[in-house]
Amino acid sequence: MSDPMFKLAHISDVHLGPLPKLTFRELASKRITGFVNWRLNRRKHLFTDTLERLVDDMETKAPDHIAITGDLVNLATGIEIRAAADWLEEVGDPLKVSVVPGNHDAYVPGAHDKAMAAWYPYVRGDGDAQDWNEDRKIFPYMRVRGPVALIGCSTSIATPPFSATGYFGRRQARATADLLKKAGEQGLFRVVMIHHPPVRGAAATHKRMIGIRRFAAALGTGGAELVLHGHTHLNTVYWLSTHRGQDHIPVVGIASASQGPGGEKPRAGYNLFNISGGPGTWEVTCERFSLNEKATGIELEDIRVFYHNGRPLGFSNPVEQAPEE
Repeated sequence: MSDPMFKLAHISDVHLGPLPKLTFRELASKRITGFVNWRLNRRKHLFTDTLERLVDDMETKAPDHIAITGDLVNLATGIEIRAAADWLEEVGDPLKVSVVPGNHDAYVPGAHDKAMAAWYPYVRGDGDAQDWNEDRKIFPYMRVRGPVALIGCSTSIATPPFSATGYFGRRQARATADLLKKAGEQGLFRVVMIHHPPVRGAAATHKRMIGIRRFAAALGTGGAELVLHGHTHLNTVYWLSTHRGQDHIPVVGIASASQGPGGEKPRAGYNLFNISGGPGTWEVTCERFSLNEKATGIELEDIRVFYHNGRPLGFSNPVEQAPEE
């Protein structure tokens, strides 16, 4: 008898729109640069109907779980954060949807905590307190669903204008390694969710993740099978070589879930991972579904095998890790 298939869907960079009307006080901050960027660029290519079409199609595949890797909002205003909470309820039950924040969810100081309080059911780890507590570190968290352990990490920090960097610090690295080790001992397929790509050169300098080597060391210590990220709005696959140099972990990015046709970035899409087997025998395929050129529907665009009989497939040269920034 074959192992049951676990279907994990991944979307990212939702950027719910349109922007609400902003007060002068809200604009008297980094938000003014984001507001101008939206007016000049993003609103031309990020569409709510695209997002709805994508999510509706994803739901027809009946995924067992949905991973959302950040940037649910644009300028992290109170109205946007509350709207994102309502949208999450439409996407699914908190038990079936896991979220990590992106840089836009922490666009200005204080926004991150407001967002996490509003979205807490979707970022609450198994066994964590039922209610949000601003004094408690909630990342990393771990949620076990079937044969899968979802480890949610945060690189979300408020940054100066024209900067979109992320930060992965020592405390989070140690805790992530501990959770991964615990999940490995339970024989689970370990999926790490993070917004910024934890790979050197995957994002421009002003958008990079600080703590890339630290992240690789945490995964080298704890072990992992898959990393999901967003931020770049690109469909990418990197292979992370841990500090031992023997483990190759697929690092998979996905286009923005709201990206319409005609832009420089690829059209909206989602990945659907089909996971079966067990330790040493994992079988993992990934199907990527994307908005078609005419924006009339969602179509299967790519199929890729990541694991066969427990062995990772498809990596070429492992990504070299940069010296710590």
